[in-house]
Order: sequence, then C-alpha cells, then structure tokens
Amino acid sequence: MSLSGFSFPTAIQFGPGARKEVARHLLDQGLQRPLIVTDRALGALPVLAEFKGHLQGLDVGVFSGVFGNPTASQVMAGAAAYQAHRADCVIGFGGGAALDVAKVVGLAATHEGDIIEYAWDHPHVRPITQALPYFVALPTTAGTGSEVGRSSVISEDRTHLKRVVFSPLILARKVFADPELTLGLPPHVTAATGMDALTHNIESYLSPAYHPLCDGIALEGARIAARSLLKAVEEPGDIVARGDMMMSSMMGAIAFQKDLGAVHSCAHALGAVCDLHHGLANALMIDSVLEWNHEMVPEKFDELAHVCKVAGGGRAFVGWLRELKQSIGITGTLGSHGVKREQIPQLVDIAVKDICHQTNPRPVTAADFERLFAAAM
Repeated sequence: MSLSGFSFPTAIQFGPGARKEVARHLLDQGLQRPLIVTDRALGALPVLAEFKGHLQGLDVGVFSGVFGNPTASQVMAGAAAYQAHRADCVIGFGGGAALDVAKVVGLAATHEGDIIEYAWDHPHVRPITQALPYFVALPTTAGTGSEVGRSSVISEDRTHLKRVVFSPLILARKVFADPELTLGLPPHVTAATGMDALTHNIESYLSPAYHPLCDGIALEGARIAARSLLKAVEEPGDIVARGDMMMSSMMGAIAFQKDLGAVHSCAHALGAVCDLHHGLANALMIDSVLEWNHEMVPEKFDELAHVCKVAGGGRAFVGWLRELKQSIGITGTLGSHGVKREQIPQLVDIAVKDICHQTNPRPVTAADFERLFAAAM
C-alpha cells in the first residue's frame, strides 16, 4: 500500500506510516505545543509512546482521561489540561470516544460554559463565537469514523443521555489514517468496531433521505467491509484488510450525514442504560431491526446483497449478517451480554427520544421498539 491524499470531507492522509507525517504538518502550520487527547488504555500502551517518538520538534502534552462512553466531565478535564499545557493545537489519538472528546476539547478550552451547553438541542445553546484551536485526528480503531465527522457525541454525567455537539468548525483540519495503528487491536475489538462501520454504511444507505452521493459511498463502504472484516479478525496482521476496514469506517461516517436508522437508536439506548460498547450494541440489534425493515425497501436490500456478494438477494442479506457475526465471534443475545428484560421500558424511552430513527425506512413507535428489544433478548 502507498500513501494517498483525499479532501472529502477534509484533508486525509491515508496509508501505512501516515502517523509519521504529523509533526512536519503541525510545524508547517507554525504550531509547536500540541495536546494529545487519548483514552486511559492507550495512554499506557507502547503505541502511544511510539507515536510520540515521531513528534520531534514539538513540546507535547498528553491528556489520557477518556474512558468508557465520553462524558462532559472528561471534556472539561481535557480543556483544563489544554490550558495548563498552554497548548496551541489538539491531536486526537484513539477510537471513537477519544476522538469525540478531542474534537471539542479546544472548544471547551476557549469558550465559556459547560460543553453540554453547545449541544444542538440544548434549550439555551451557546454559539461558537471564535476560532477553534487547530485539530488533527488519528484513528486507532476502524469503526466510528469519528475522525471525519462534524459532530461529537458526549454523554451527560448525571443522566448518561448522549448529546451531540454539531458544527463544521469542529471537523479535523487533517486526518492521518494509518492502518498500522490498528494492528494491535484484539479480535473482539476488531469485530465490534468493524460491525459499527458496516452498520453505518448499511443504515445510511437504507435511510429514505435523498443523497445519492452518500448512497454511493455507503454501498462501496459496505462492499469493502464485507470483503475484509472477517480477514481483519482472523488475520490481524493483514495490512490490506486493516486498511480496508479503516477506509470503510471513514466512508460510513461520511455517508451517515444522510442520517441513520433504528439500529442506532437502539444502540444509543443500550449504551446509555447498560454501558454496552457501541459497536457491539449495533451488532446485537442489527439483524432484528433489518429483518423488520426489509418489507419497506426490498429493492435496497437486494442492492446491499449484490454489493456484498450475498447469494439469494435481499431476503438472504439478514441471514448473511447473522452468519458474519458468528464467524467474527459476536455471539449471543442482549440477555447474554447483561441486558435485563426489566430494563426494556427504560431502553424504549431513550430510543424513542433518539433522533436516528426519524430516518429509519419504516416509522418506529414505542411499541415497535419494545418488540425489537424483546426480539433481541
């Protein structure tokens, strides 16, 4: 594989070794004091130390206070670290949680108020009134595609409800997408994040919103994931498969500016109530929801089956997803992953309030969500 350059939706340096270009890029921008925002686990691993070794000429600070689903308090702690380091830019280094925090650390460090006050649905939403610190992103997983997103999903500390800060101003100025950073991922993380990427592509394509550009990207993203997810799990050192999954992840995140569907509303509820990993939650819900959706858009399921090389057409597509999950080690039901039936009313309440299902191909009521959660138990 060789390095390639893209500019959709932002500048992307893609390929093995892309991480080694970060220092030169920041120095070319006149920046010298980056704050790396990463998660607690990565902060203690050799992969971060190795990356820091490529940041010669920079005075580097590290905030590694991200863990679990990202929260407002983590963002505010990162903002305090930014100010304490007297940083002039932010490097997001990690999976979706670390990148979501990294996107808005600079916002919180340079603007008044709590970061939740900048969520689009806050009753007294604050505007972004000044330029934000320069931000670059390096994904270390291939799932959320957060590195190319214009939104940051942050949970309220008290209620655990997910809030979305959305603005083109928080988009990374440049993404360094280096599949070598994913080589150390264990199989279960590769599987869960890979299912997240695949779900993004599938749900954005099924969305009834009109966006042919995103439809094309979503179909190609699904095709790429279908050919490489199993190989990335079974042969973790295969750099081509790793690169495919990183590209599929970015494509899914680009495509879902068209919006998503009920799988994600369910997954967001499972994350809020049960603290379930987002990719795993998507994987546990996707076949139940898609089976229910099929009759509304059978022609789209036929197209998904075609690009993913699934014999038997659209009706066979959901069965193929079940088999794929089994083959990559995602087994069991919601119940076997700790979700209790008595939690279903709370899950339904949060899922109904989530905006993703508003672009599900089939309208979803509270009773529908109750049936879908019960079917996945």
